Amino acid sequence: MTDEDAERGGPTSTWGTIALWVLGLLGVAVLAALLLTLREANHRRDDALAAQRHSYDVMILVRTLQGTIARSEASLGRYVISGDQQLGRLYFEDWRRADETIDRLEKLTHDNAVQSRHLGEIRDAFRERGDELALTALNTNYRKNNQALARFYHSSKADSLTRINEGLDALVAQERVLLEARTSHAQASVRRSSIIAKVLAAFGLLLVVGVIWLGWAVVSALSEHAVARAEADAQRDRAEELASAVAQATEELRAQEARLRQIQKMEAVGQLTGGIAHDFNNMLAVVLGGIELAQRAVTIDPKTAARHLSSAHDGAQRAAALTQQLLAFARETAINPEPIAAAPLFEGLADLIGRTLGDGVTVRFGDESDGWCTRADRVQLENSLVNLAVNARDAMEGRGTLTIRALRRTVASADYVALAVSDTGCGMTPDVVERVFEPFFTTKPVGKGTGLGLSQVFSFARGLGGDVSVDSVVGLGTTVTLLLPRERAQPTASAPLMPVSAAPVAPVQNPAGLHILVVEDDPRVLPATMDALSELGHHPRACDDPTRAAALLAGMDRVDLILSDVLMPTLTGPEMVAELAATHARVPVLFVTGFAGGADEAIDLGGHPVLRKPFTLAALERAVAQAAAARREARAAA
Repeated sequence: MTDEDAERGGPTSTWGTIALWVLGLLGVAVLAALLLTLREANHRRDDALAAQRHSYDVMILVRTLQGTIARSEASLGRYVISGDQQLGRLYFEDWRRADETIDRLEKLTHDNAVQSRHLGEIRDAFRERGDELALTALNTNYRKNNQALARFYHSSKADSLTRINEGLDALVAQERVLLEARTSHAQASVRRSSIIAKVLAAFGLLLVVGVIWLGWAVVSALSEHAVARAEADAQRDRAEELASAVAQATEELRAQEARLRQIQKMEAVGQLTGGIAHDFNNMLAVVLGGIELAQRAVTIDPKTAARHLSSAHDGAQRAAALTQQLLAFARETAINPEPIAAAPLFEGLADLIGRTLGDGVTVRFGDESDGWCTRADRVQLENSLVNLAVNARDAMEGRGTLTIRALRRTVASADYVALAVSDTGCGMTPDVVERVFEPFFTTKPVGKGTGLGLSQVFSFARGLGGDVSVDSVVGLGTTVTLLLPRERAQPTASAPLMPVSAAPVAPVQNPAGLHILVVEDDPRVLPATMDALSELGHHPRACDDPTRAAALLAGMDRVDLILSDVLMPTLTGPEMVAELAATHARVPVLFVTGFAGGADEAIDLGGHPVLRKPFTLAALERAVAQAAAARREARAAA
């Protein structure tokens, strides 16, 4: 190299060094800009994900609130129907949880004025709805079932629940709009950041040609960018999982809504009081008719009078069994199946159906089953046929021919006992036939039927693995056929139907001449109970108000037993006994109740025995003797 070349190379080297520094500075600037862009993109992504989580939290809480309100009202509906205190507590706890959920929603949406205003309206409607349902629960708690059912029915038509649901739906819709807007904004920001990052990365790659170490720095930045994208993908996967969870929760809410609609059908029982009375009157007609016929024949033909009294007794027991059937329909309780043949079934039903339908209807039975049996609950099967017979009588307007036949059927290689009930009535149109098995559907006017009959028949047959078919021609009549699976076992002799209180009990020696205070608020039941105790040789003292029990006891020289009703308006039986504990703690107590739900489970009876209505004279005698004997044993042990 010459001196000239050296002199020329000096500036070249200097410019190369300057270019290197310039490229380095440009590379650093590019790298810094790229890092800042990535950081900004990460911040925007995090903000978008936080906004999405907030929106999902709001929507999940809204659906949870709707589900909690639905469960609370469903529990209240079952509480109104059954009187079960546990259901009342479930209603109260769910309603409290719904109130807490509204508080959480207010905290989540406090920064949104529109949503805060919606929640204020929802809160007002929620409080109004709570006041409406609280009155229903209060009436049920005080055993004012008719008022409770009426209030619950009217509350179902109130607009408070509609305002709550509309407000919540509006809240969800607004949150979805916000979510879409936030997502769109975040996506736009990410796209802008991606474009800028690509431009800077391309420029950095050009610099890599001149400066290897700067290229290496750019590659490192791109690697960090890839890591950030992986994190973004992971966050997106988590967001998709959250969306899946929201979808699953929505499906669960839909299932809850379906269950709520079913429960609301049960709540319609409040509209069916007159119809239920009509169904019971069919049974009571047998009782009153048998008693009236017995009164006429008691002096002329004692055997005939005894037969009529037996029929009346059978009708009363069937009415008690019908009560249990209605309870079973509301609670879906289990049945007590047994093998049943058509011949003895028809023999037992002949008198009952004949007296129920009246003289204007000719009843014919036909057994073509050749001894085939089915396995079913006898009471439910009999009541199903009675329901079909009463419907047939109404279709014939009280005059016509009713035919009940037992047949053999084989369907798809399976044997069935077919019970066909045919009438010569007006028949049904196809659109009515399609709806006859719907709960509470009836073509009868208000007070002339519950609409439960055919629904119970359908549920009964399907519960046994069978089916029900309806063939009807307008103007000619209707045939309803029950297909019940054949049972190979032979039927056993059926025991006579008796109320729960009349179940066999081991004989107990009855101490005659007990002095008994009878506390009963019903003016019809009180004299009947007094007469029954007098007939058994005891000395009863009447008390029609539990608040007067202490004064009457103070005026009695001797008290051997307190016989008290459980549910009374002023004081319940257990509450009255608790107030008497200070002065008459050693006096035996026998509670009497007609509450179908089981008063000993809903109310603390303090371990005292319970006699259930309706009861026979023998059952009363046994219960009084057992209560007195149990107290004597307790005293001897003390």
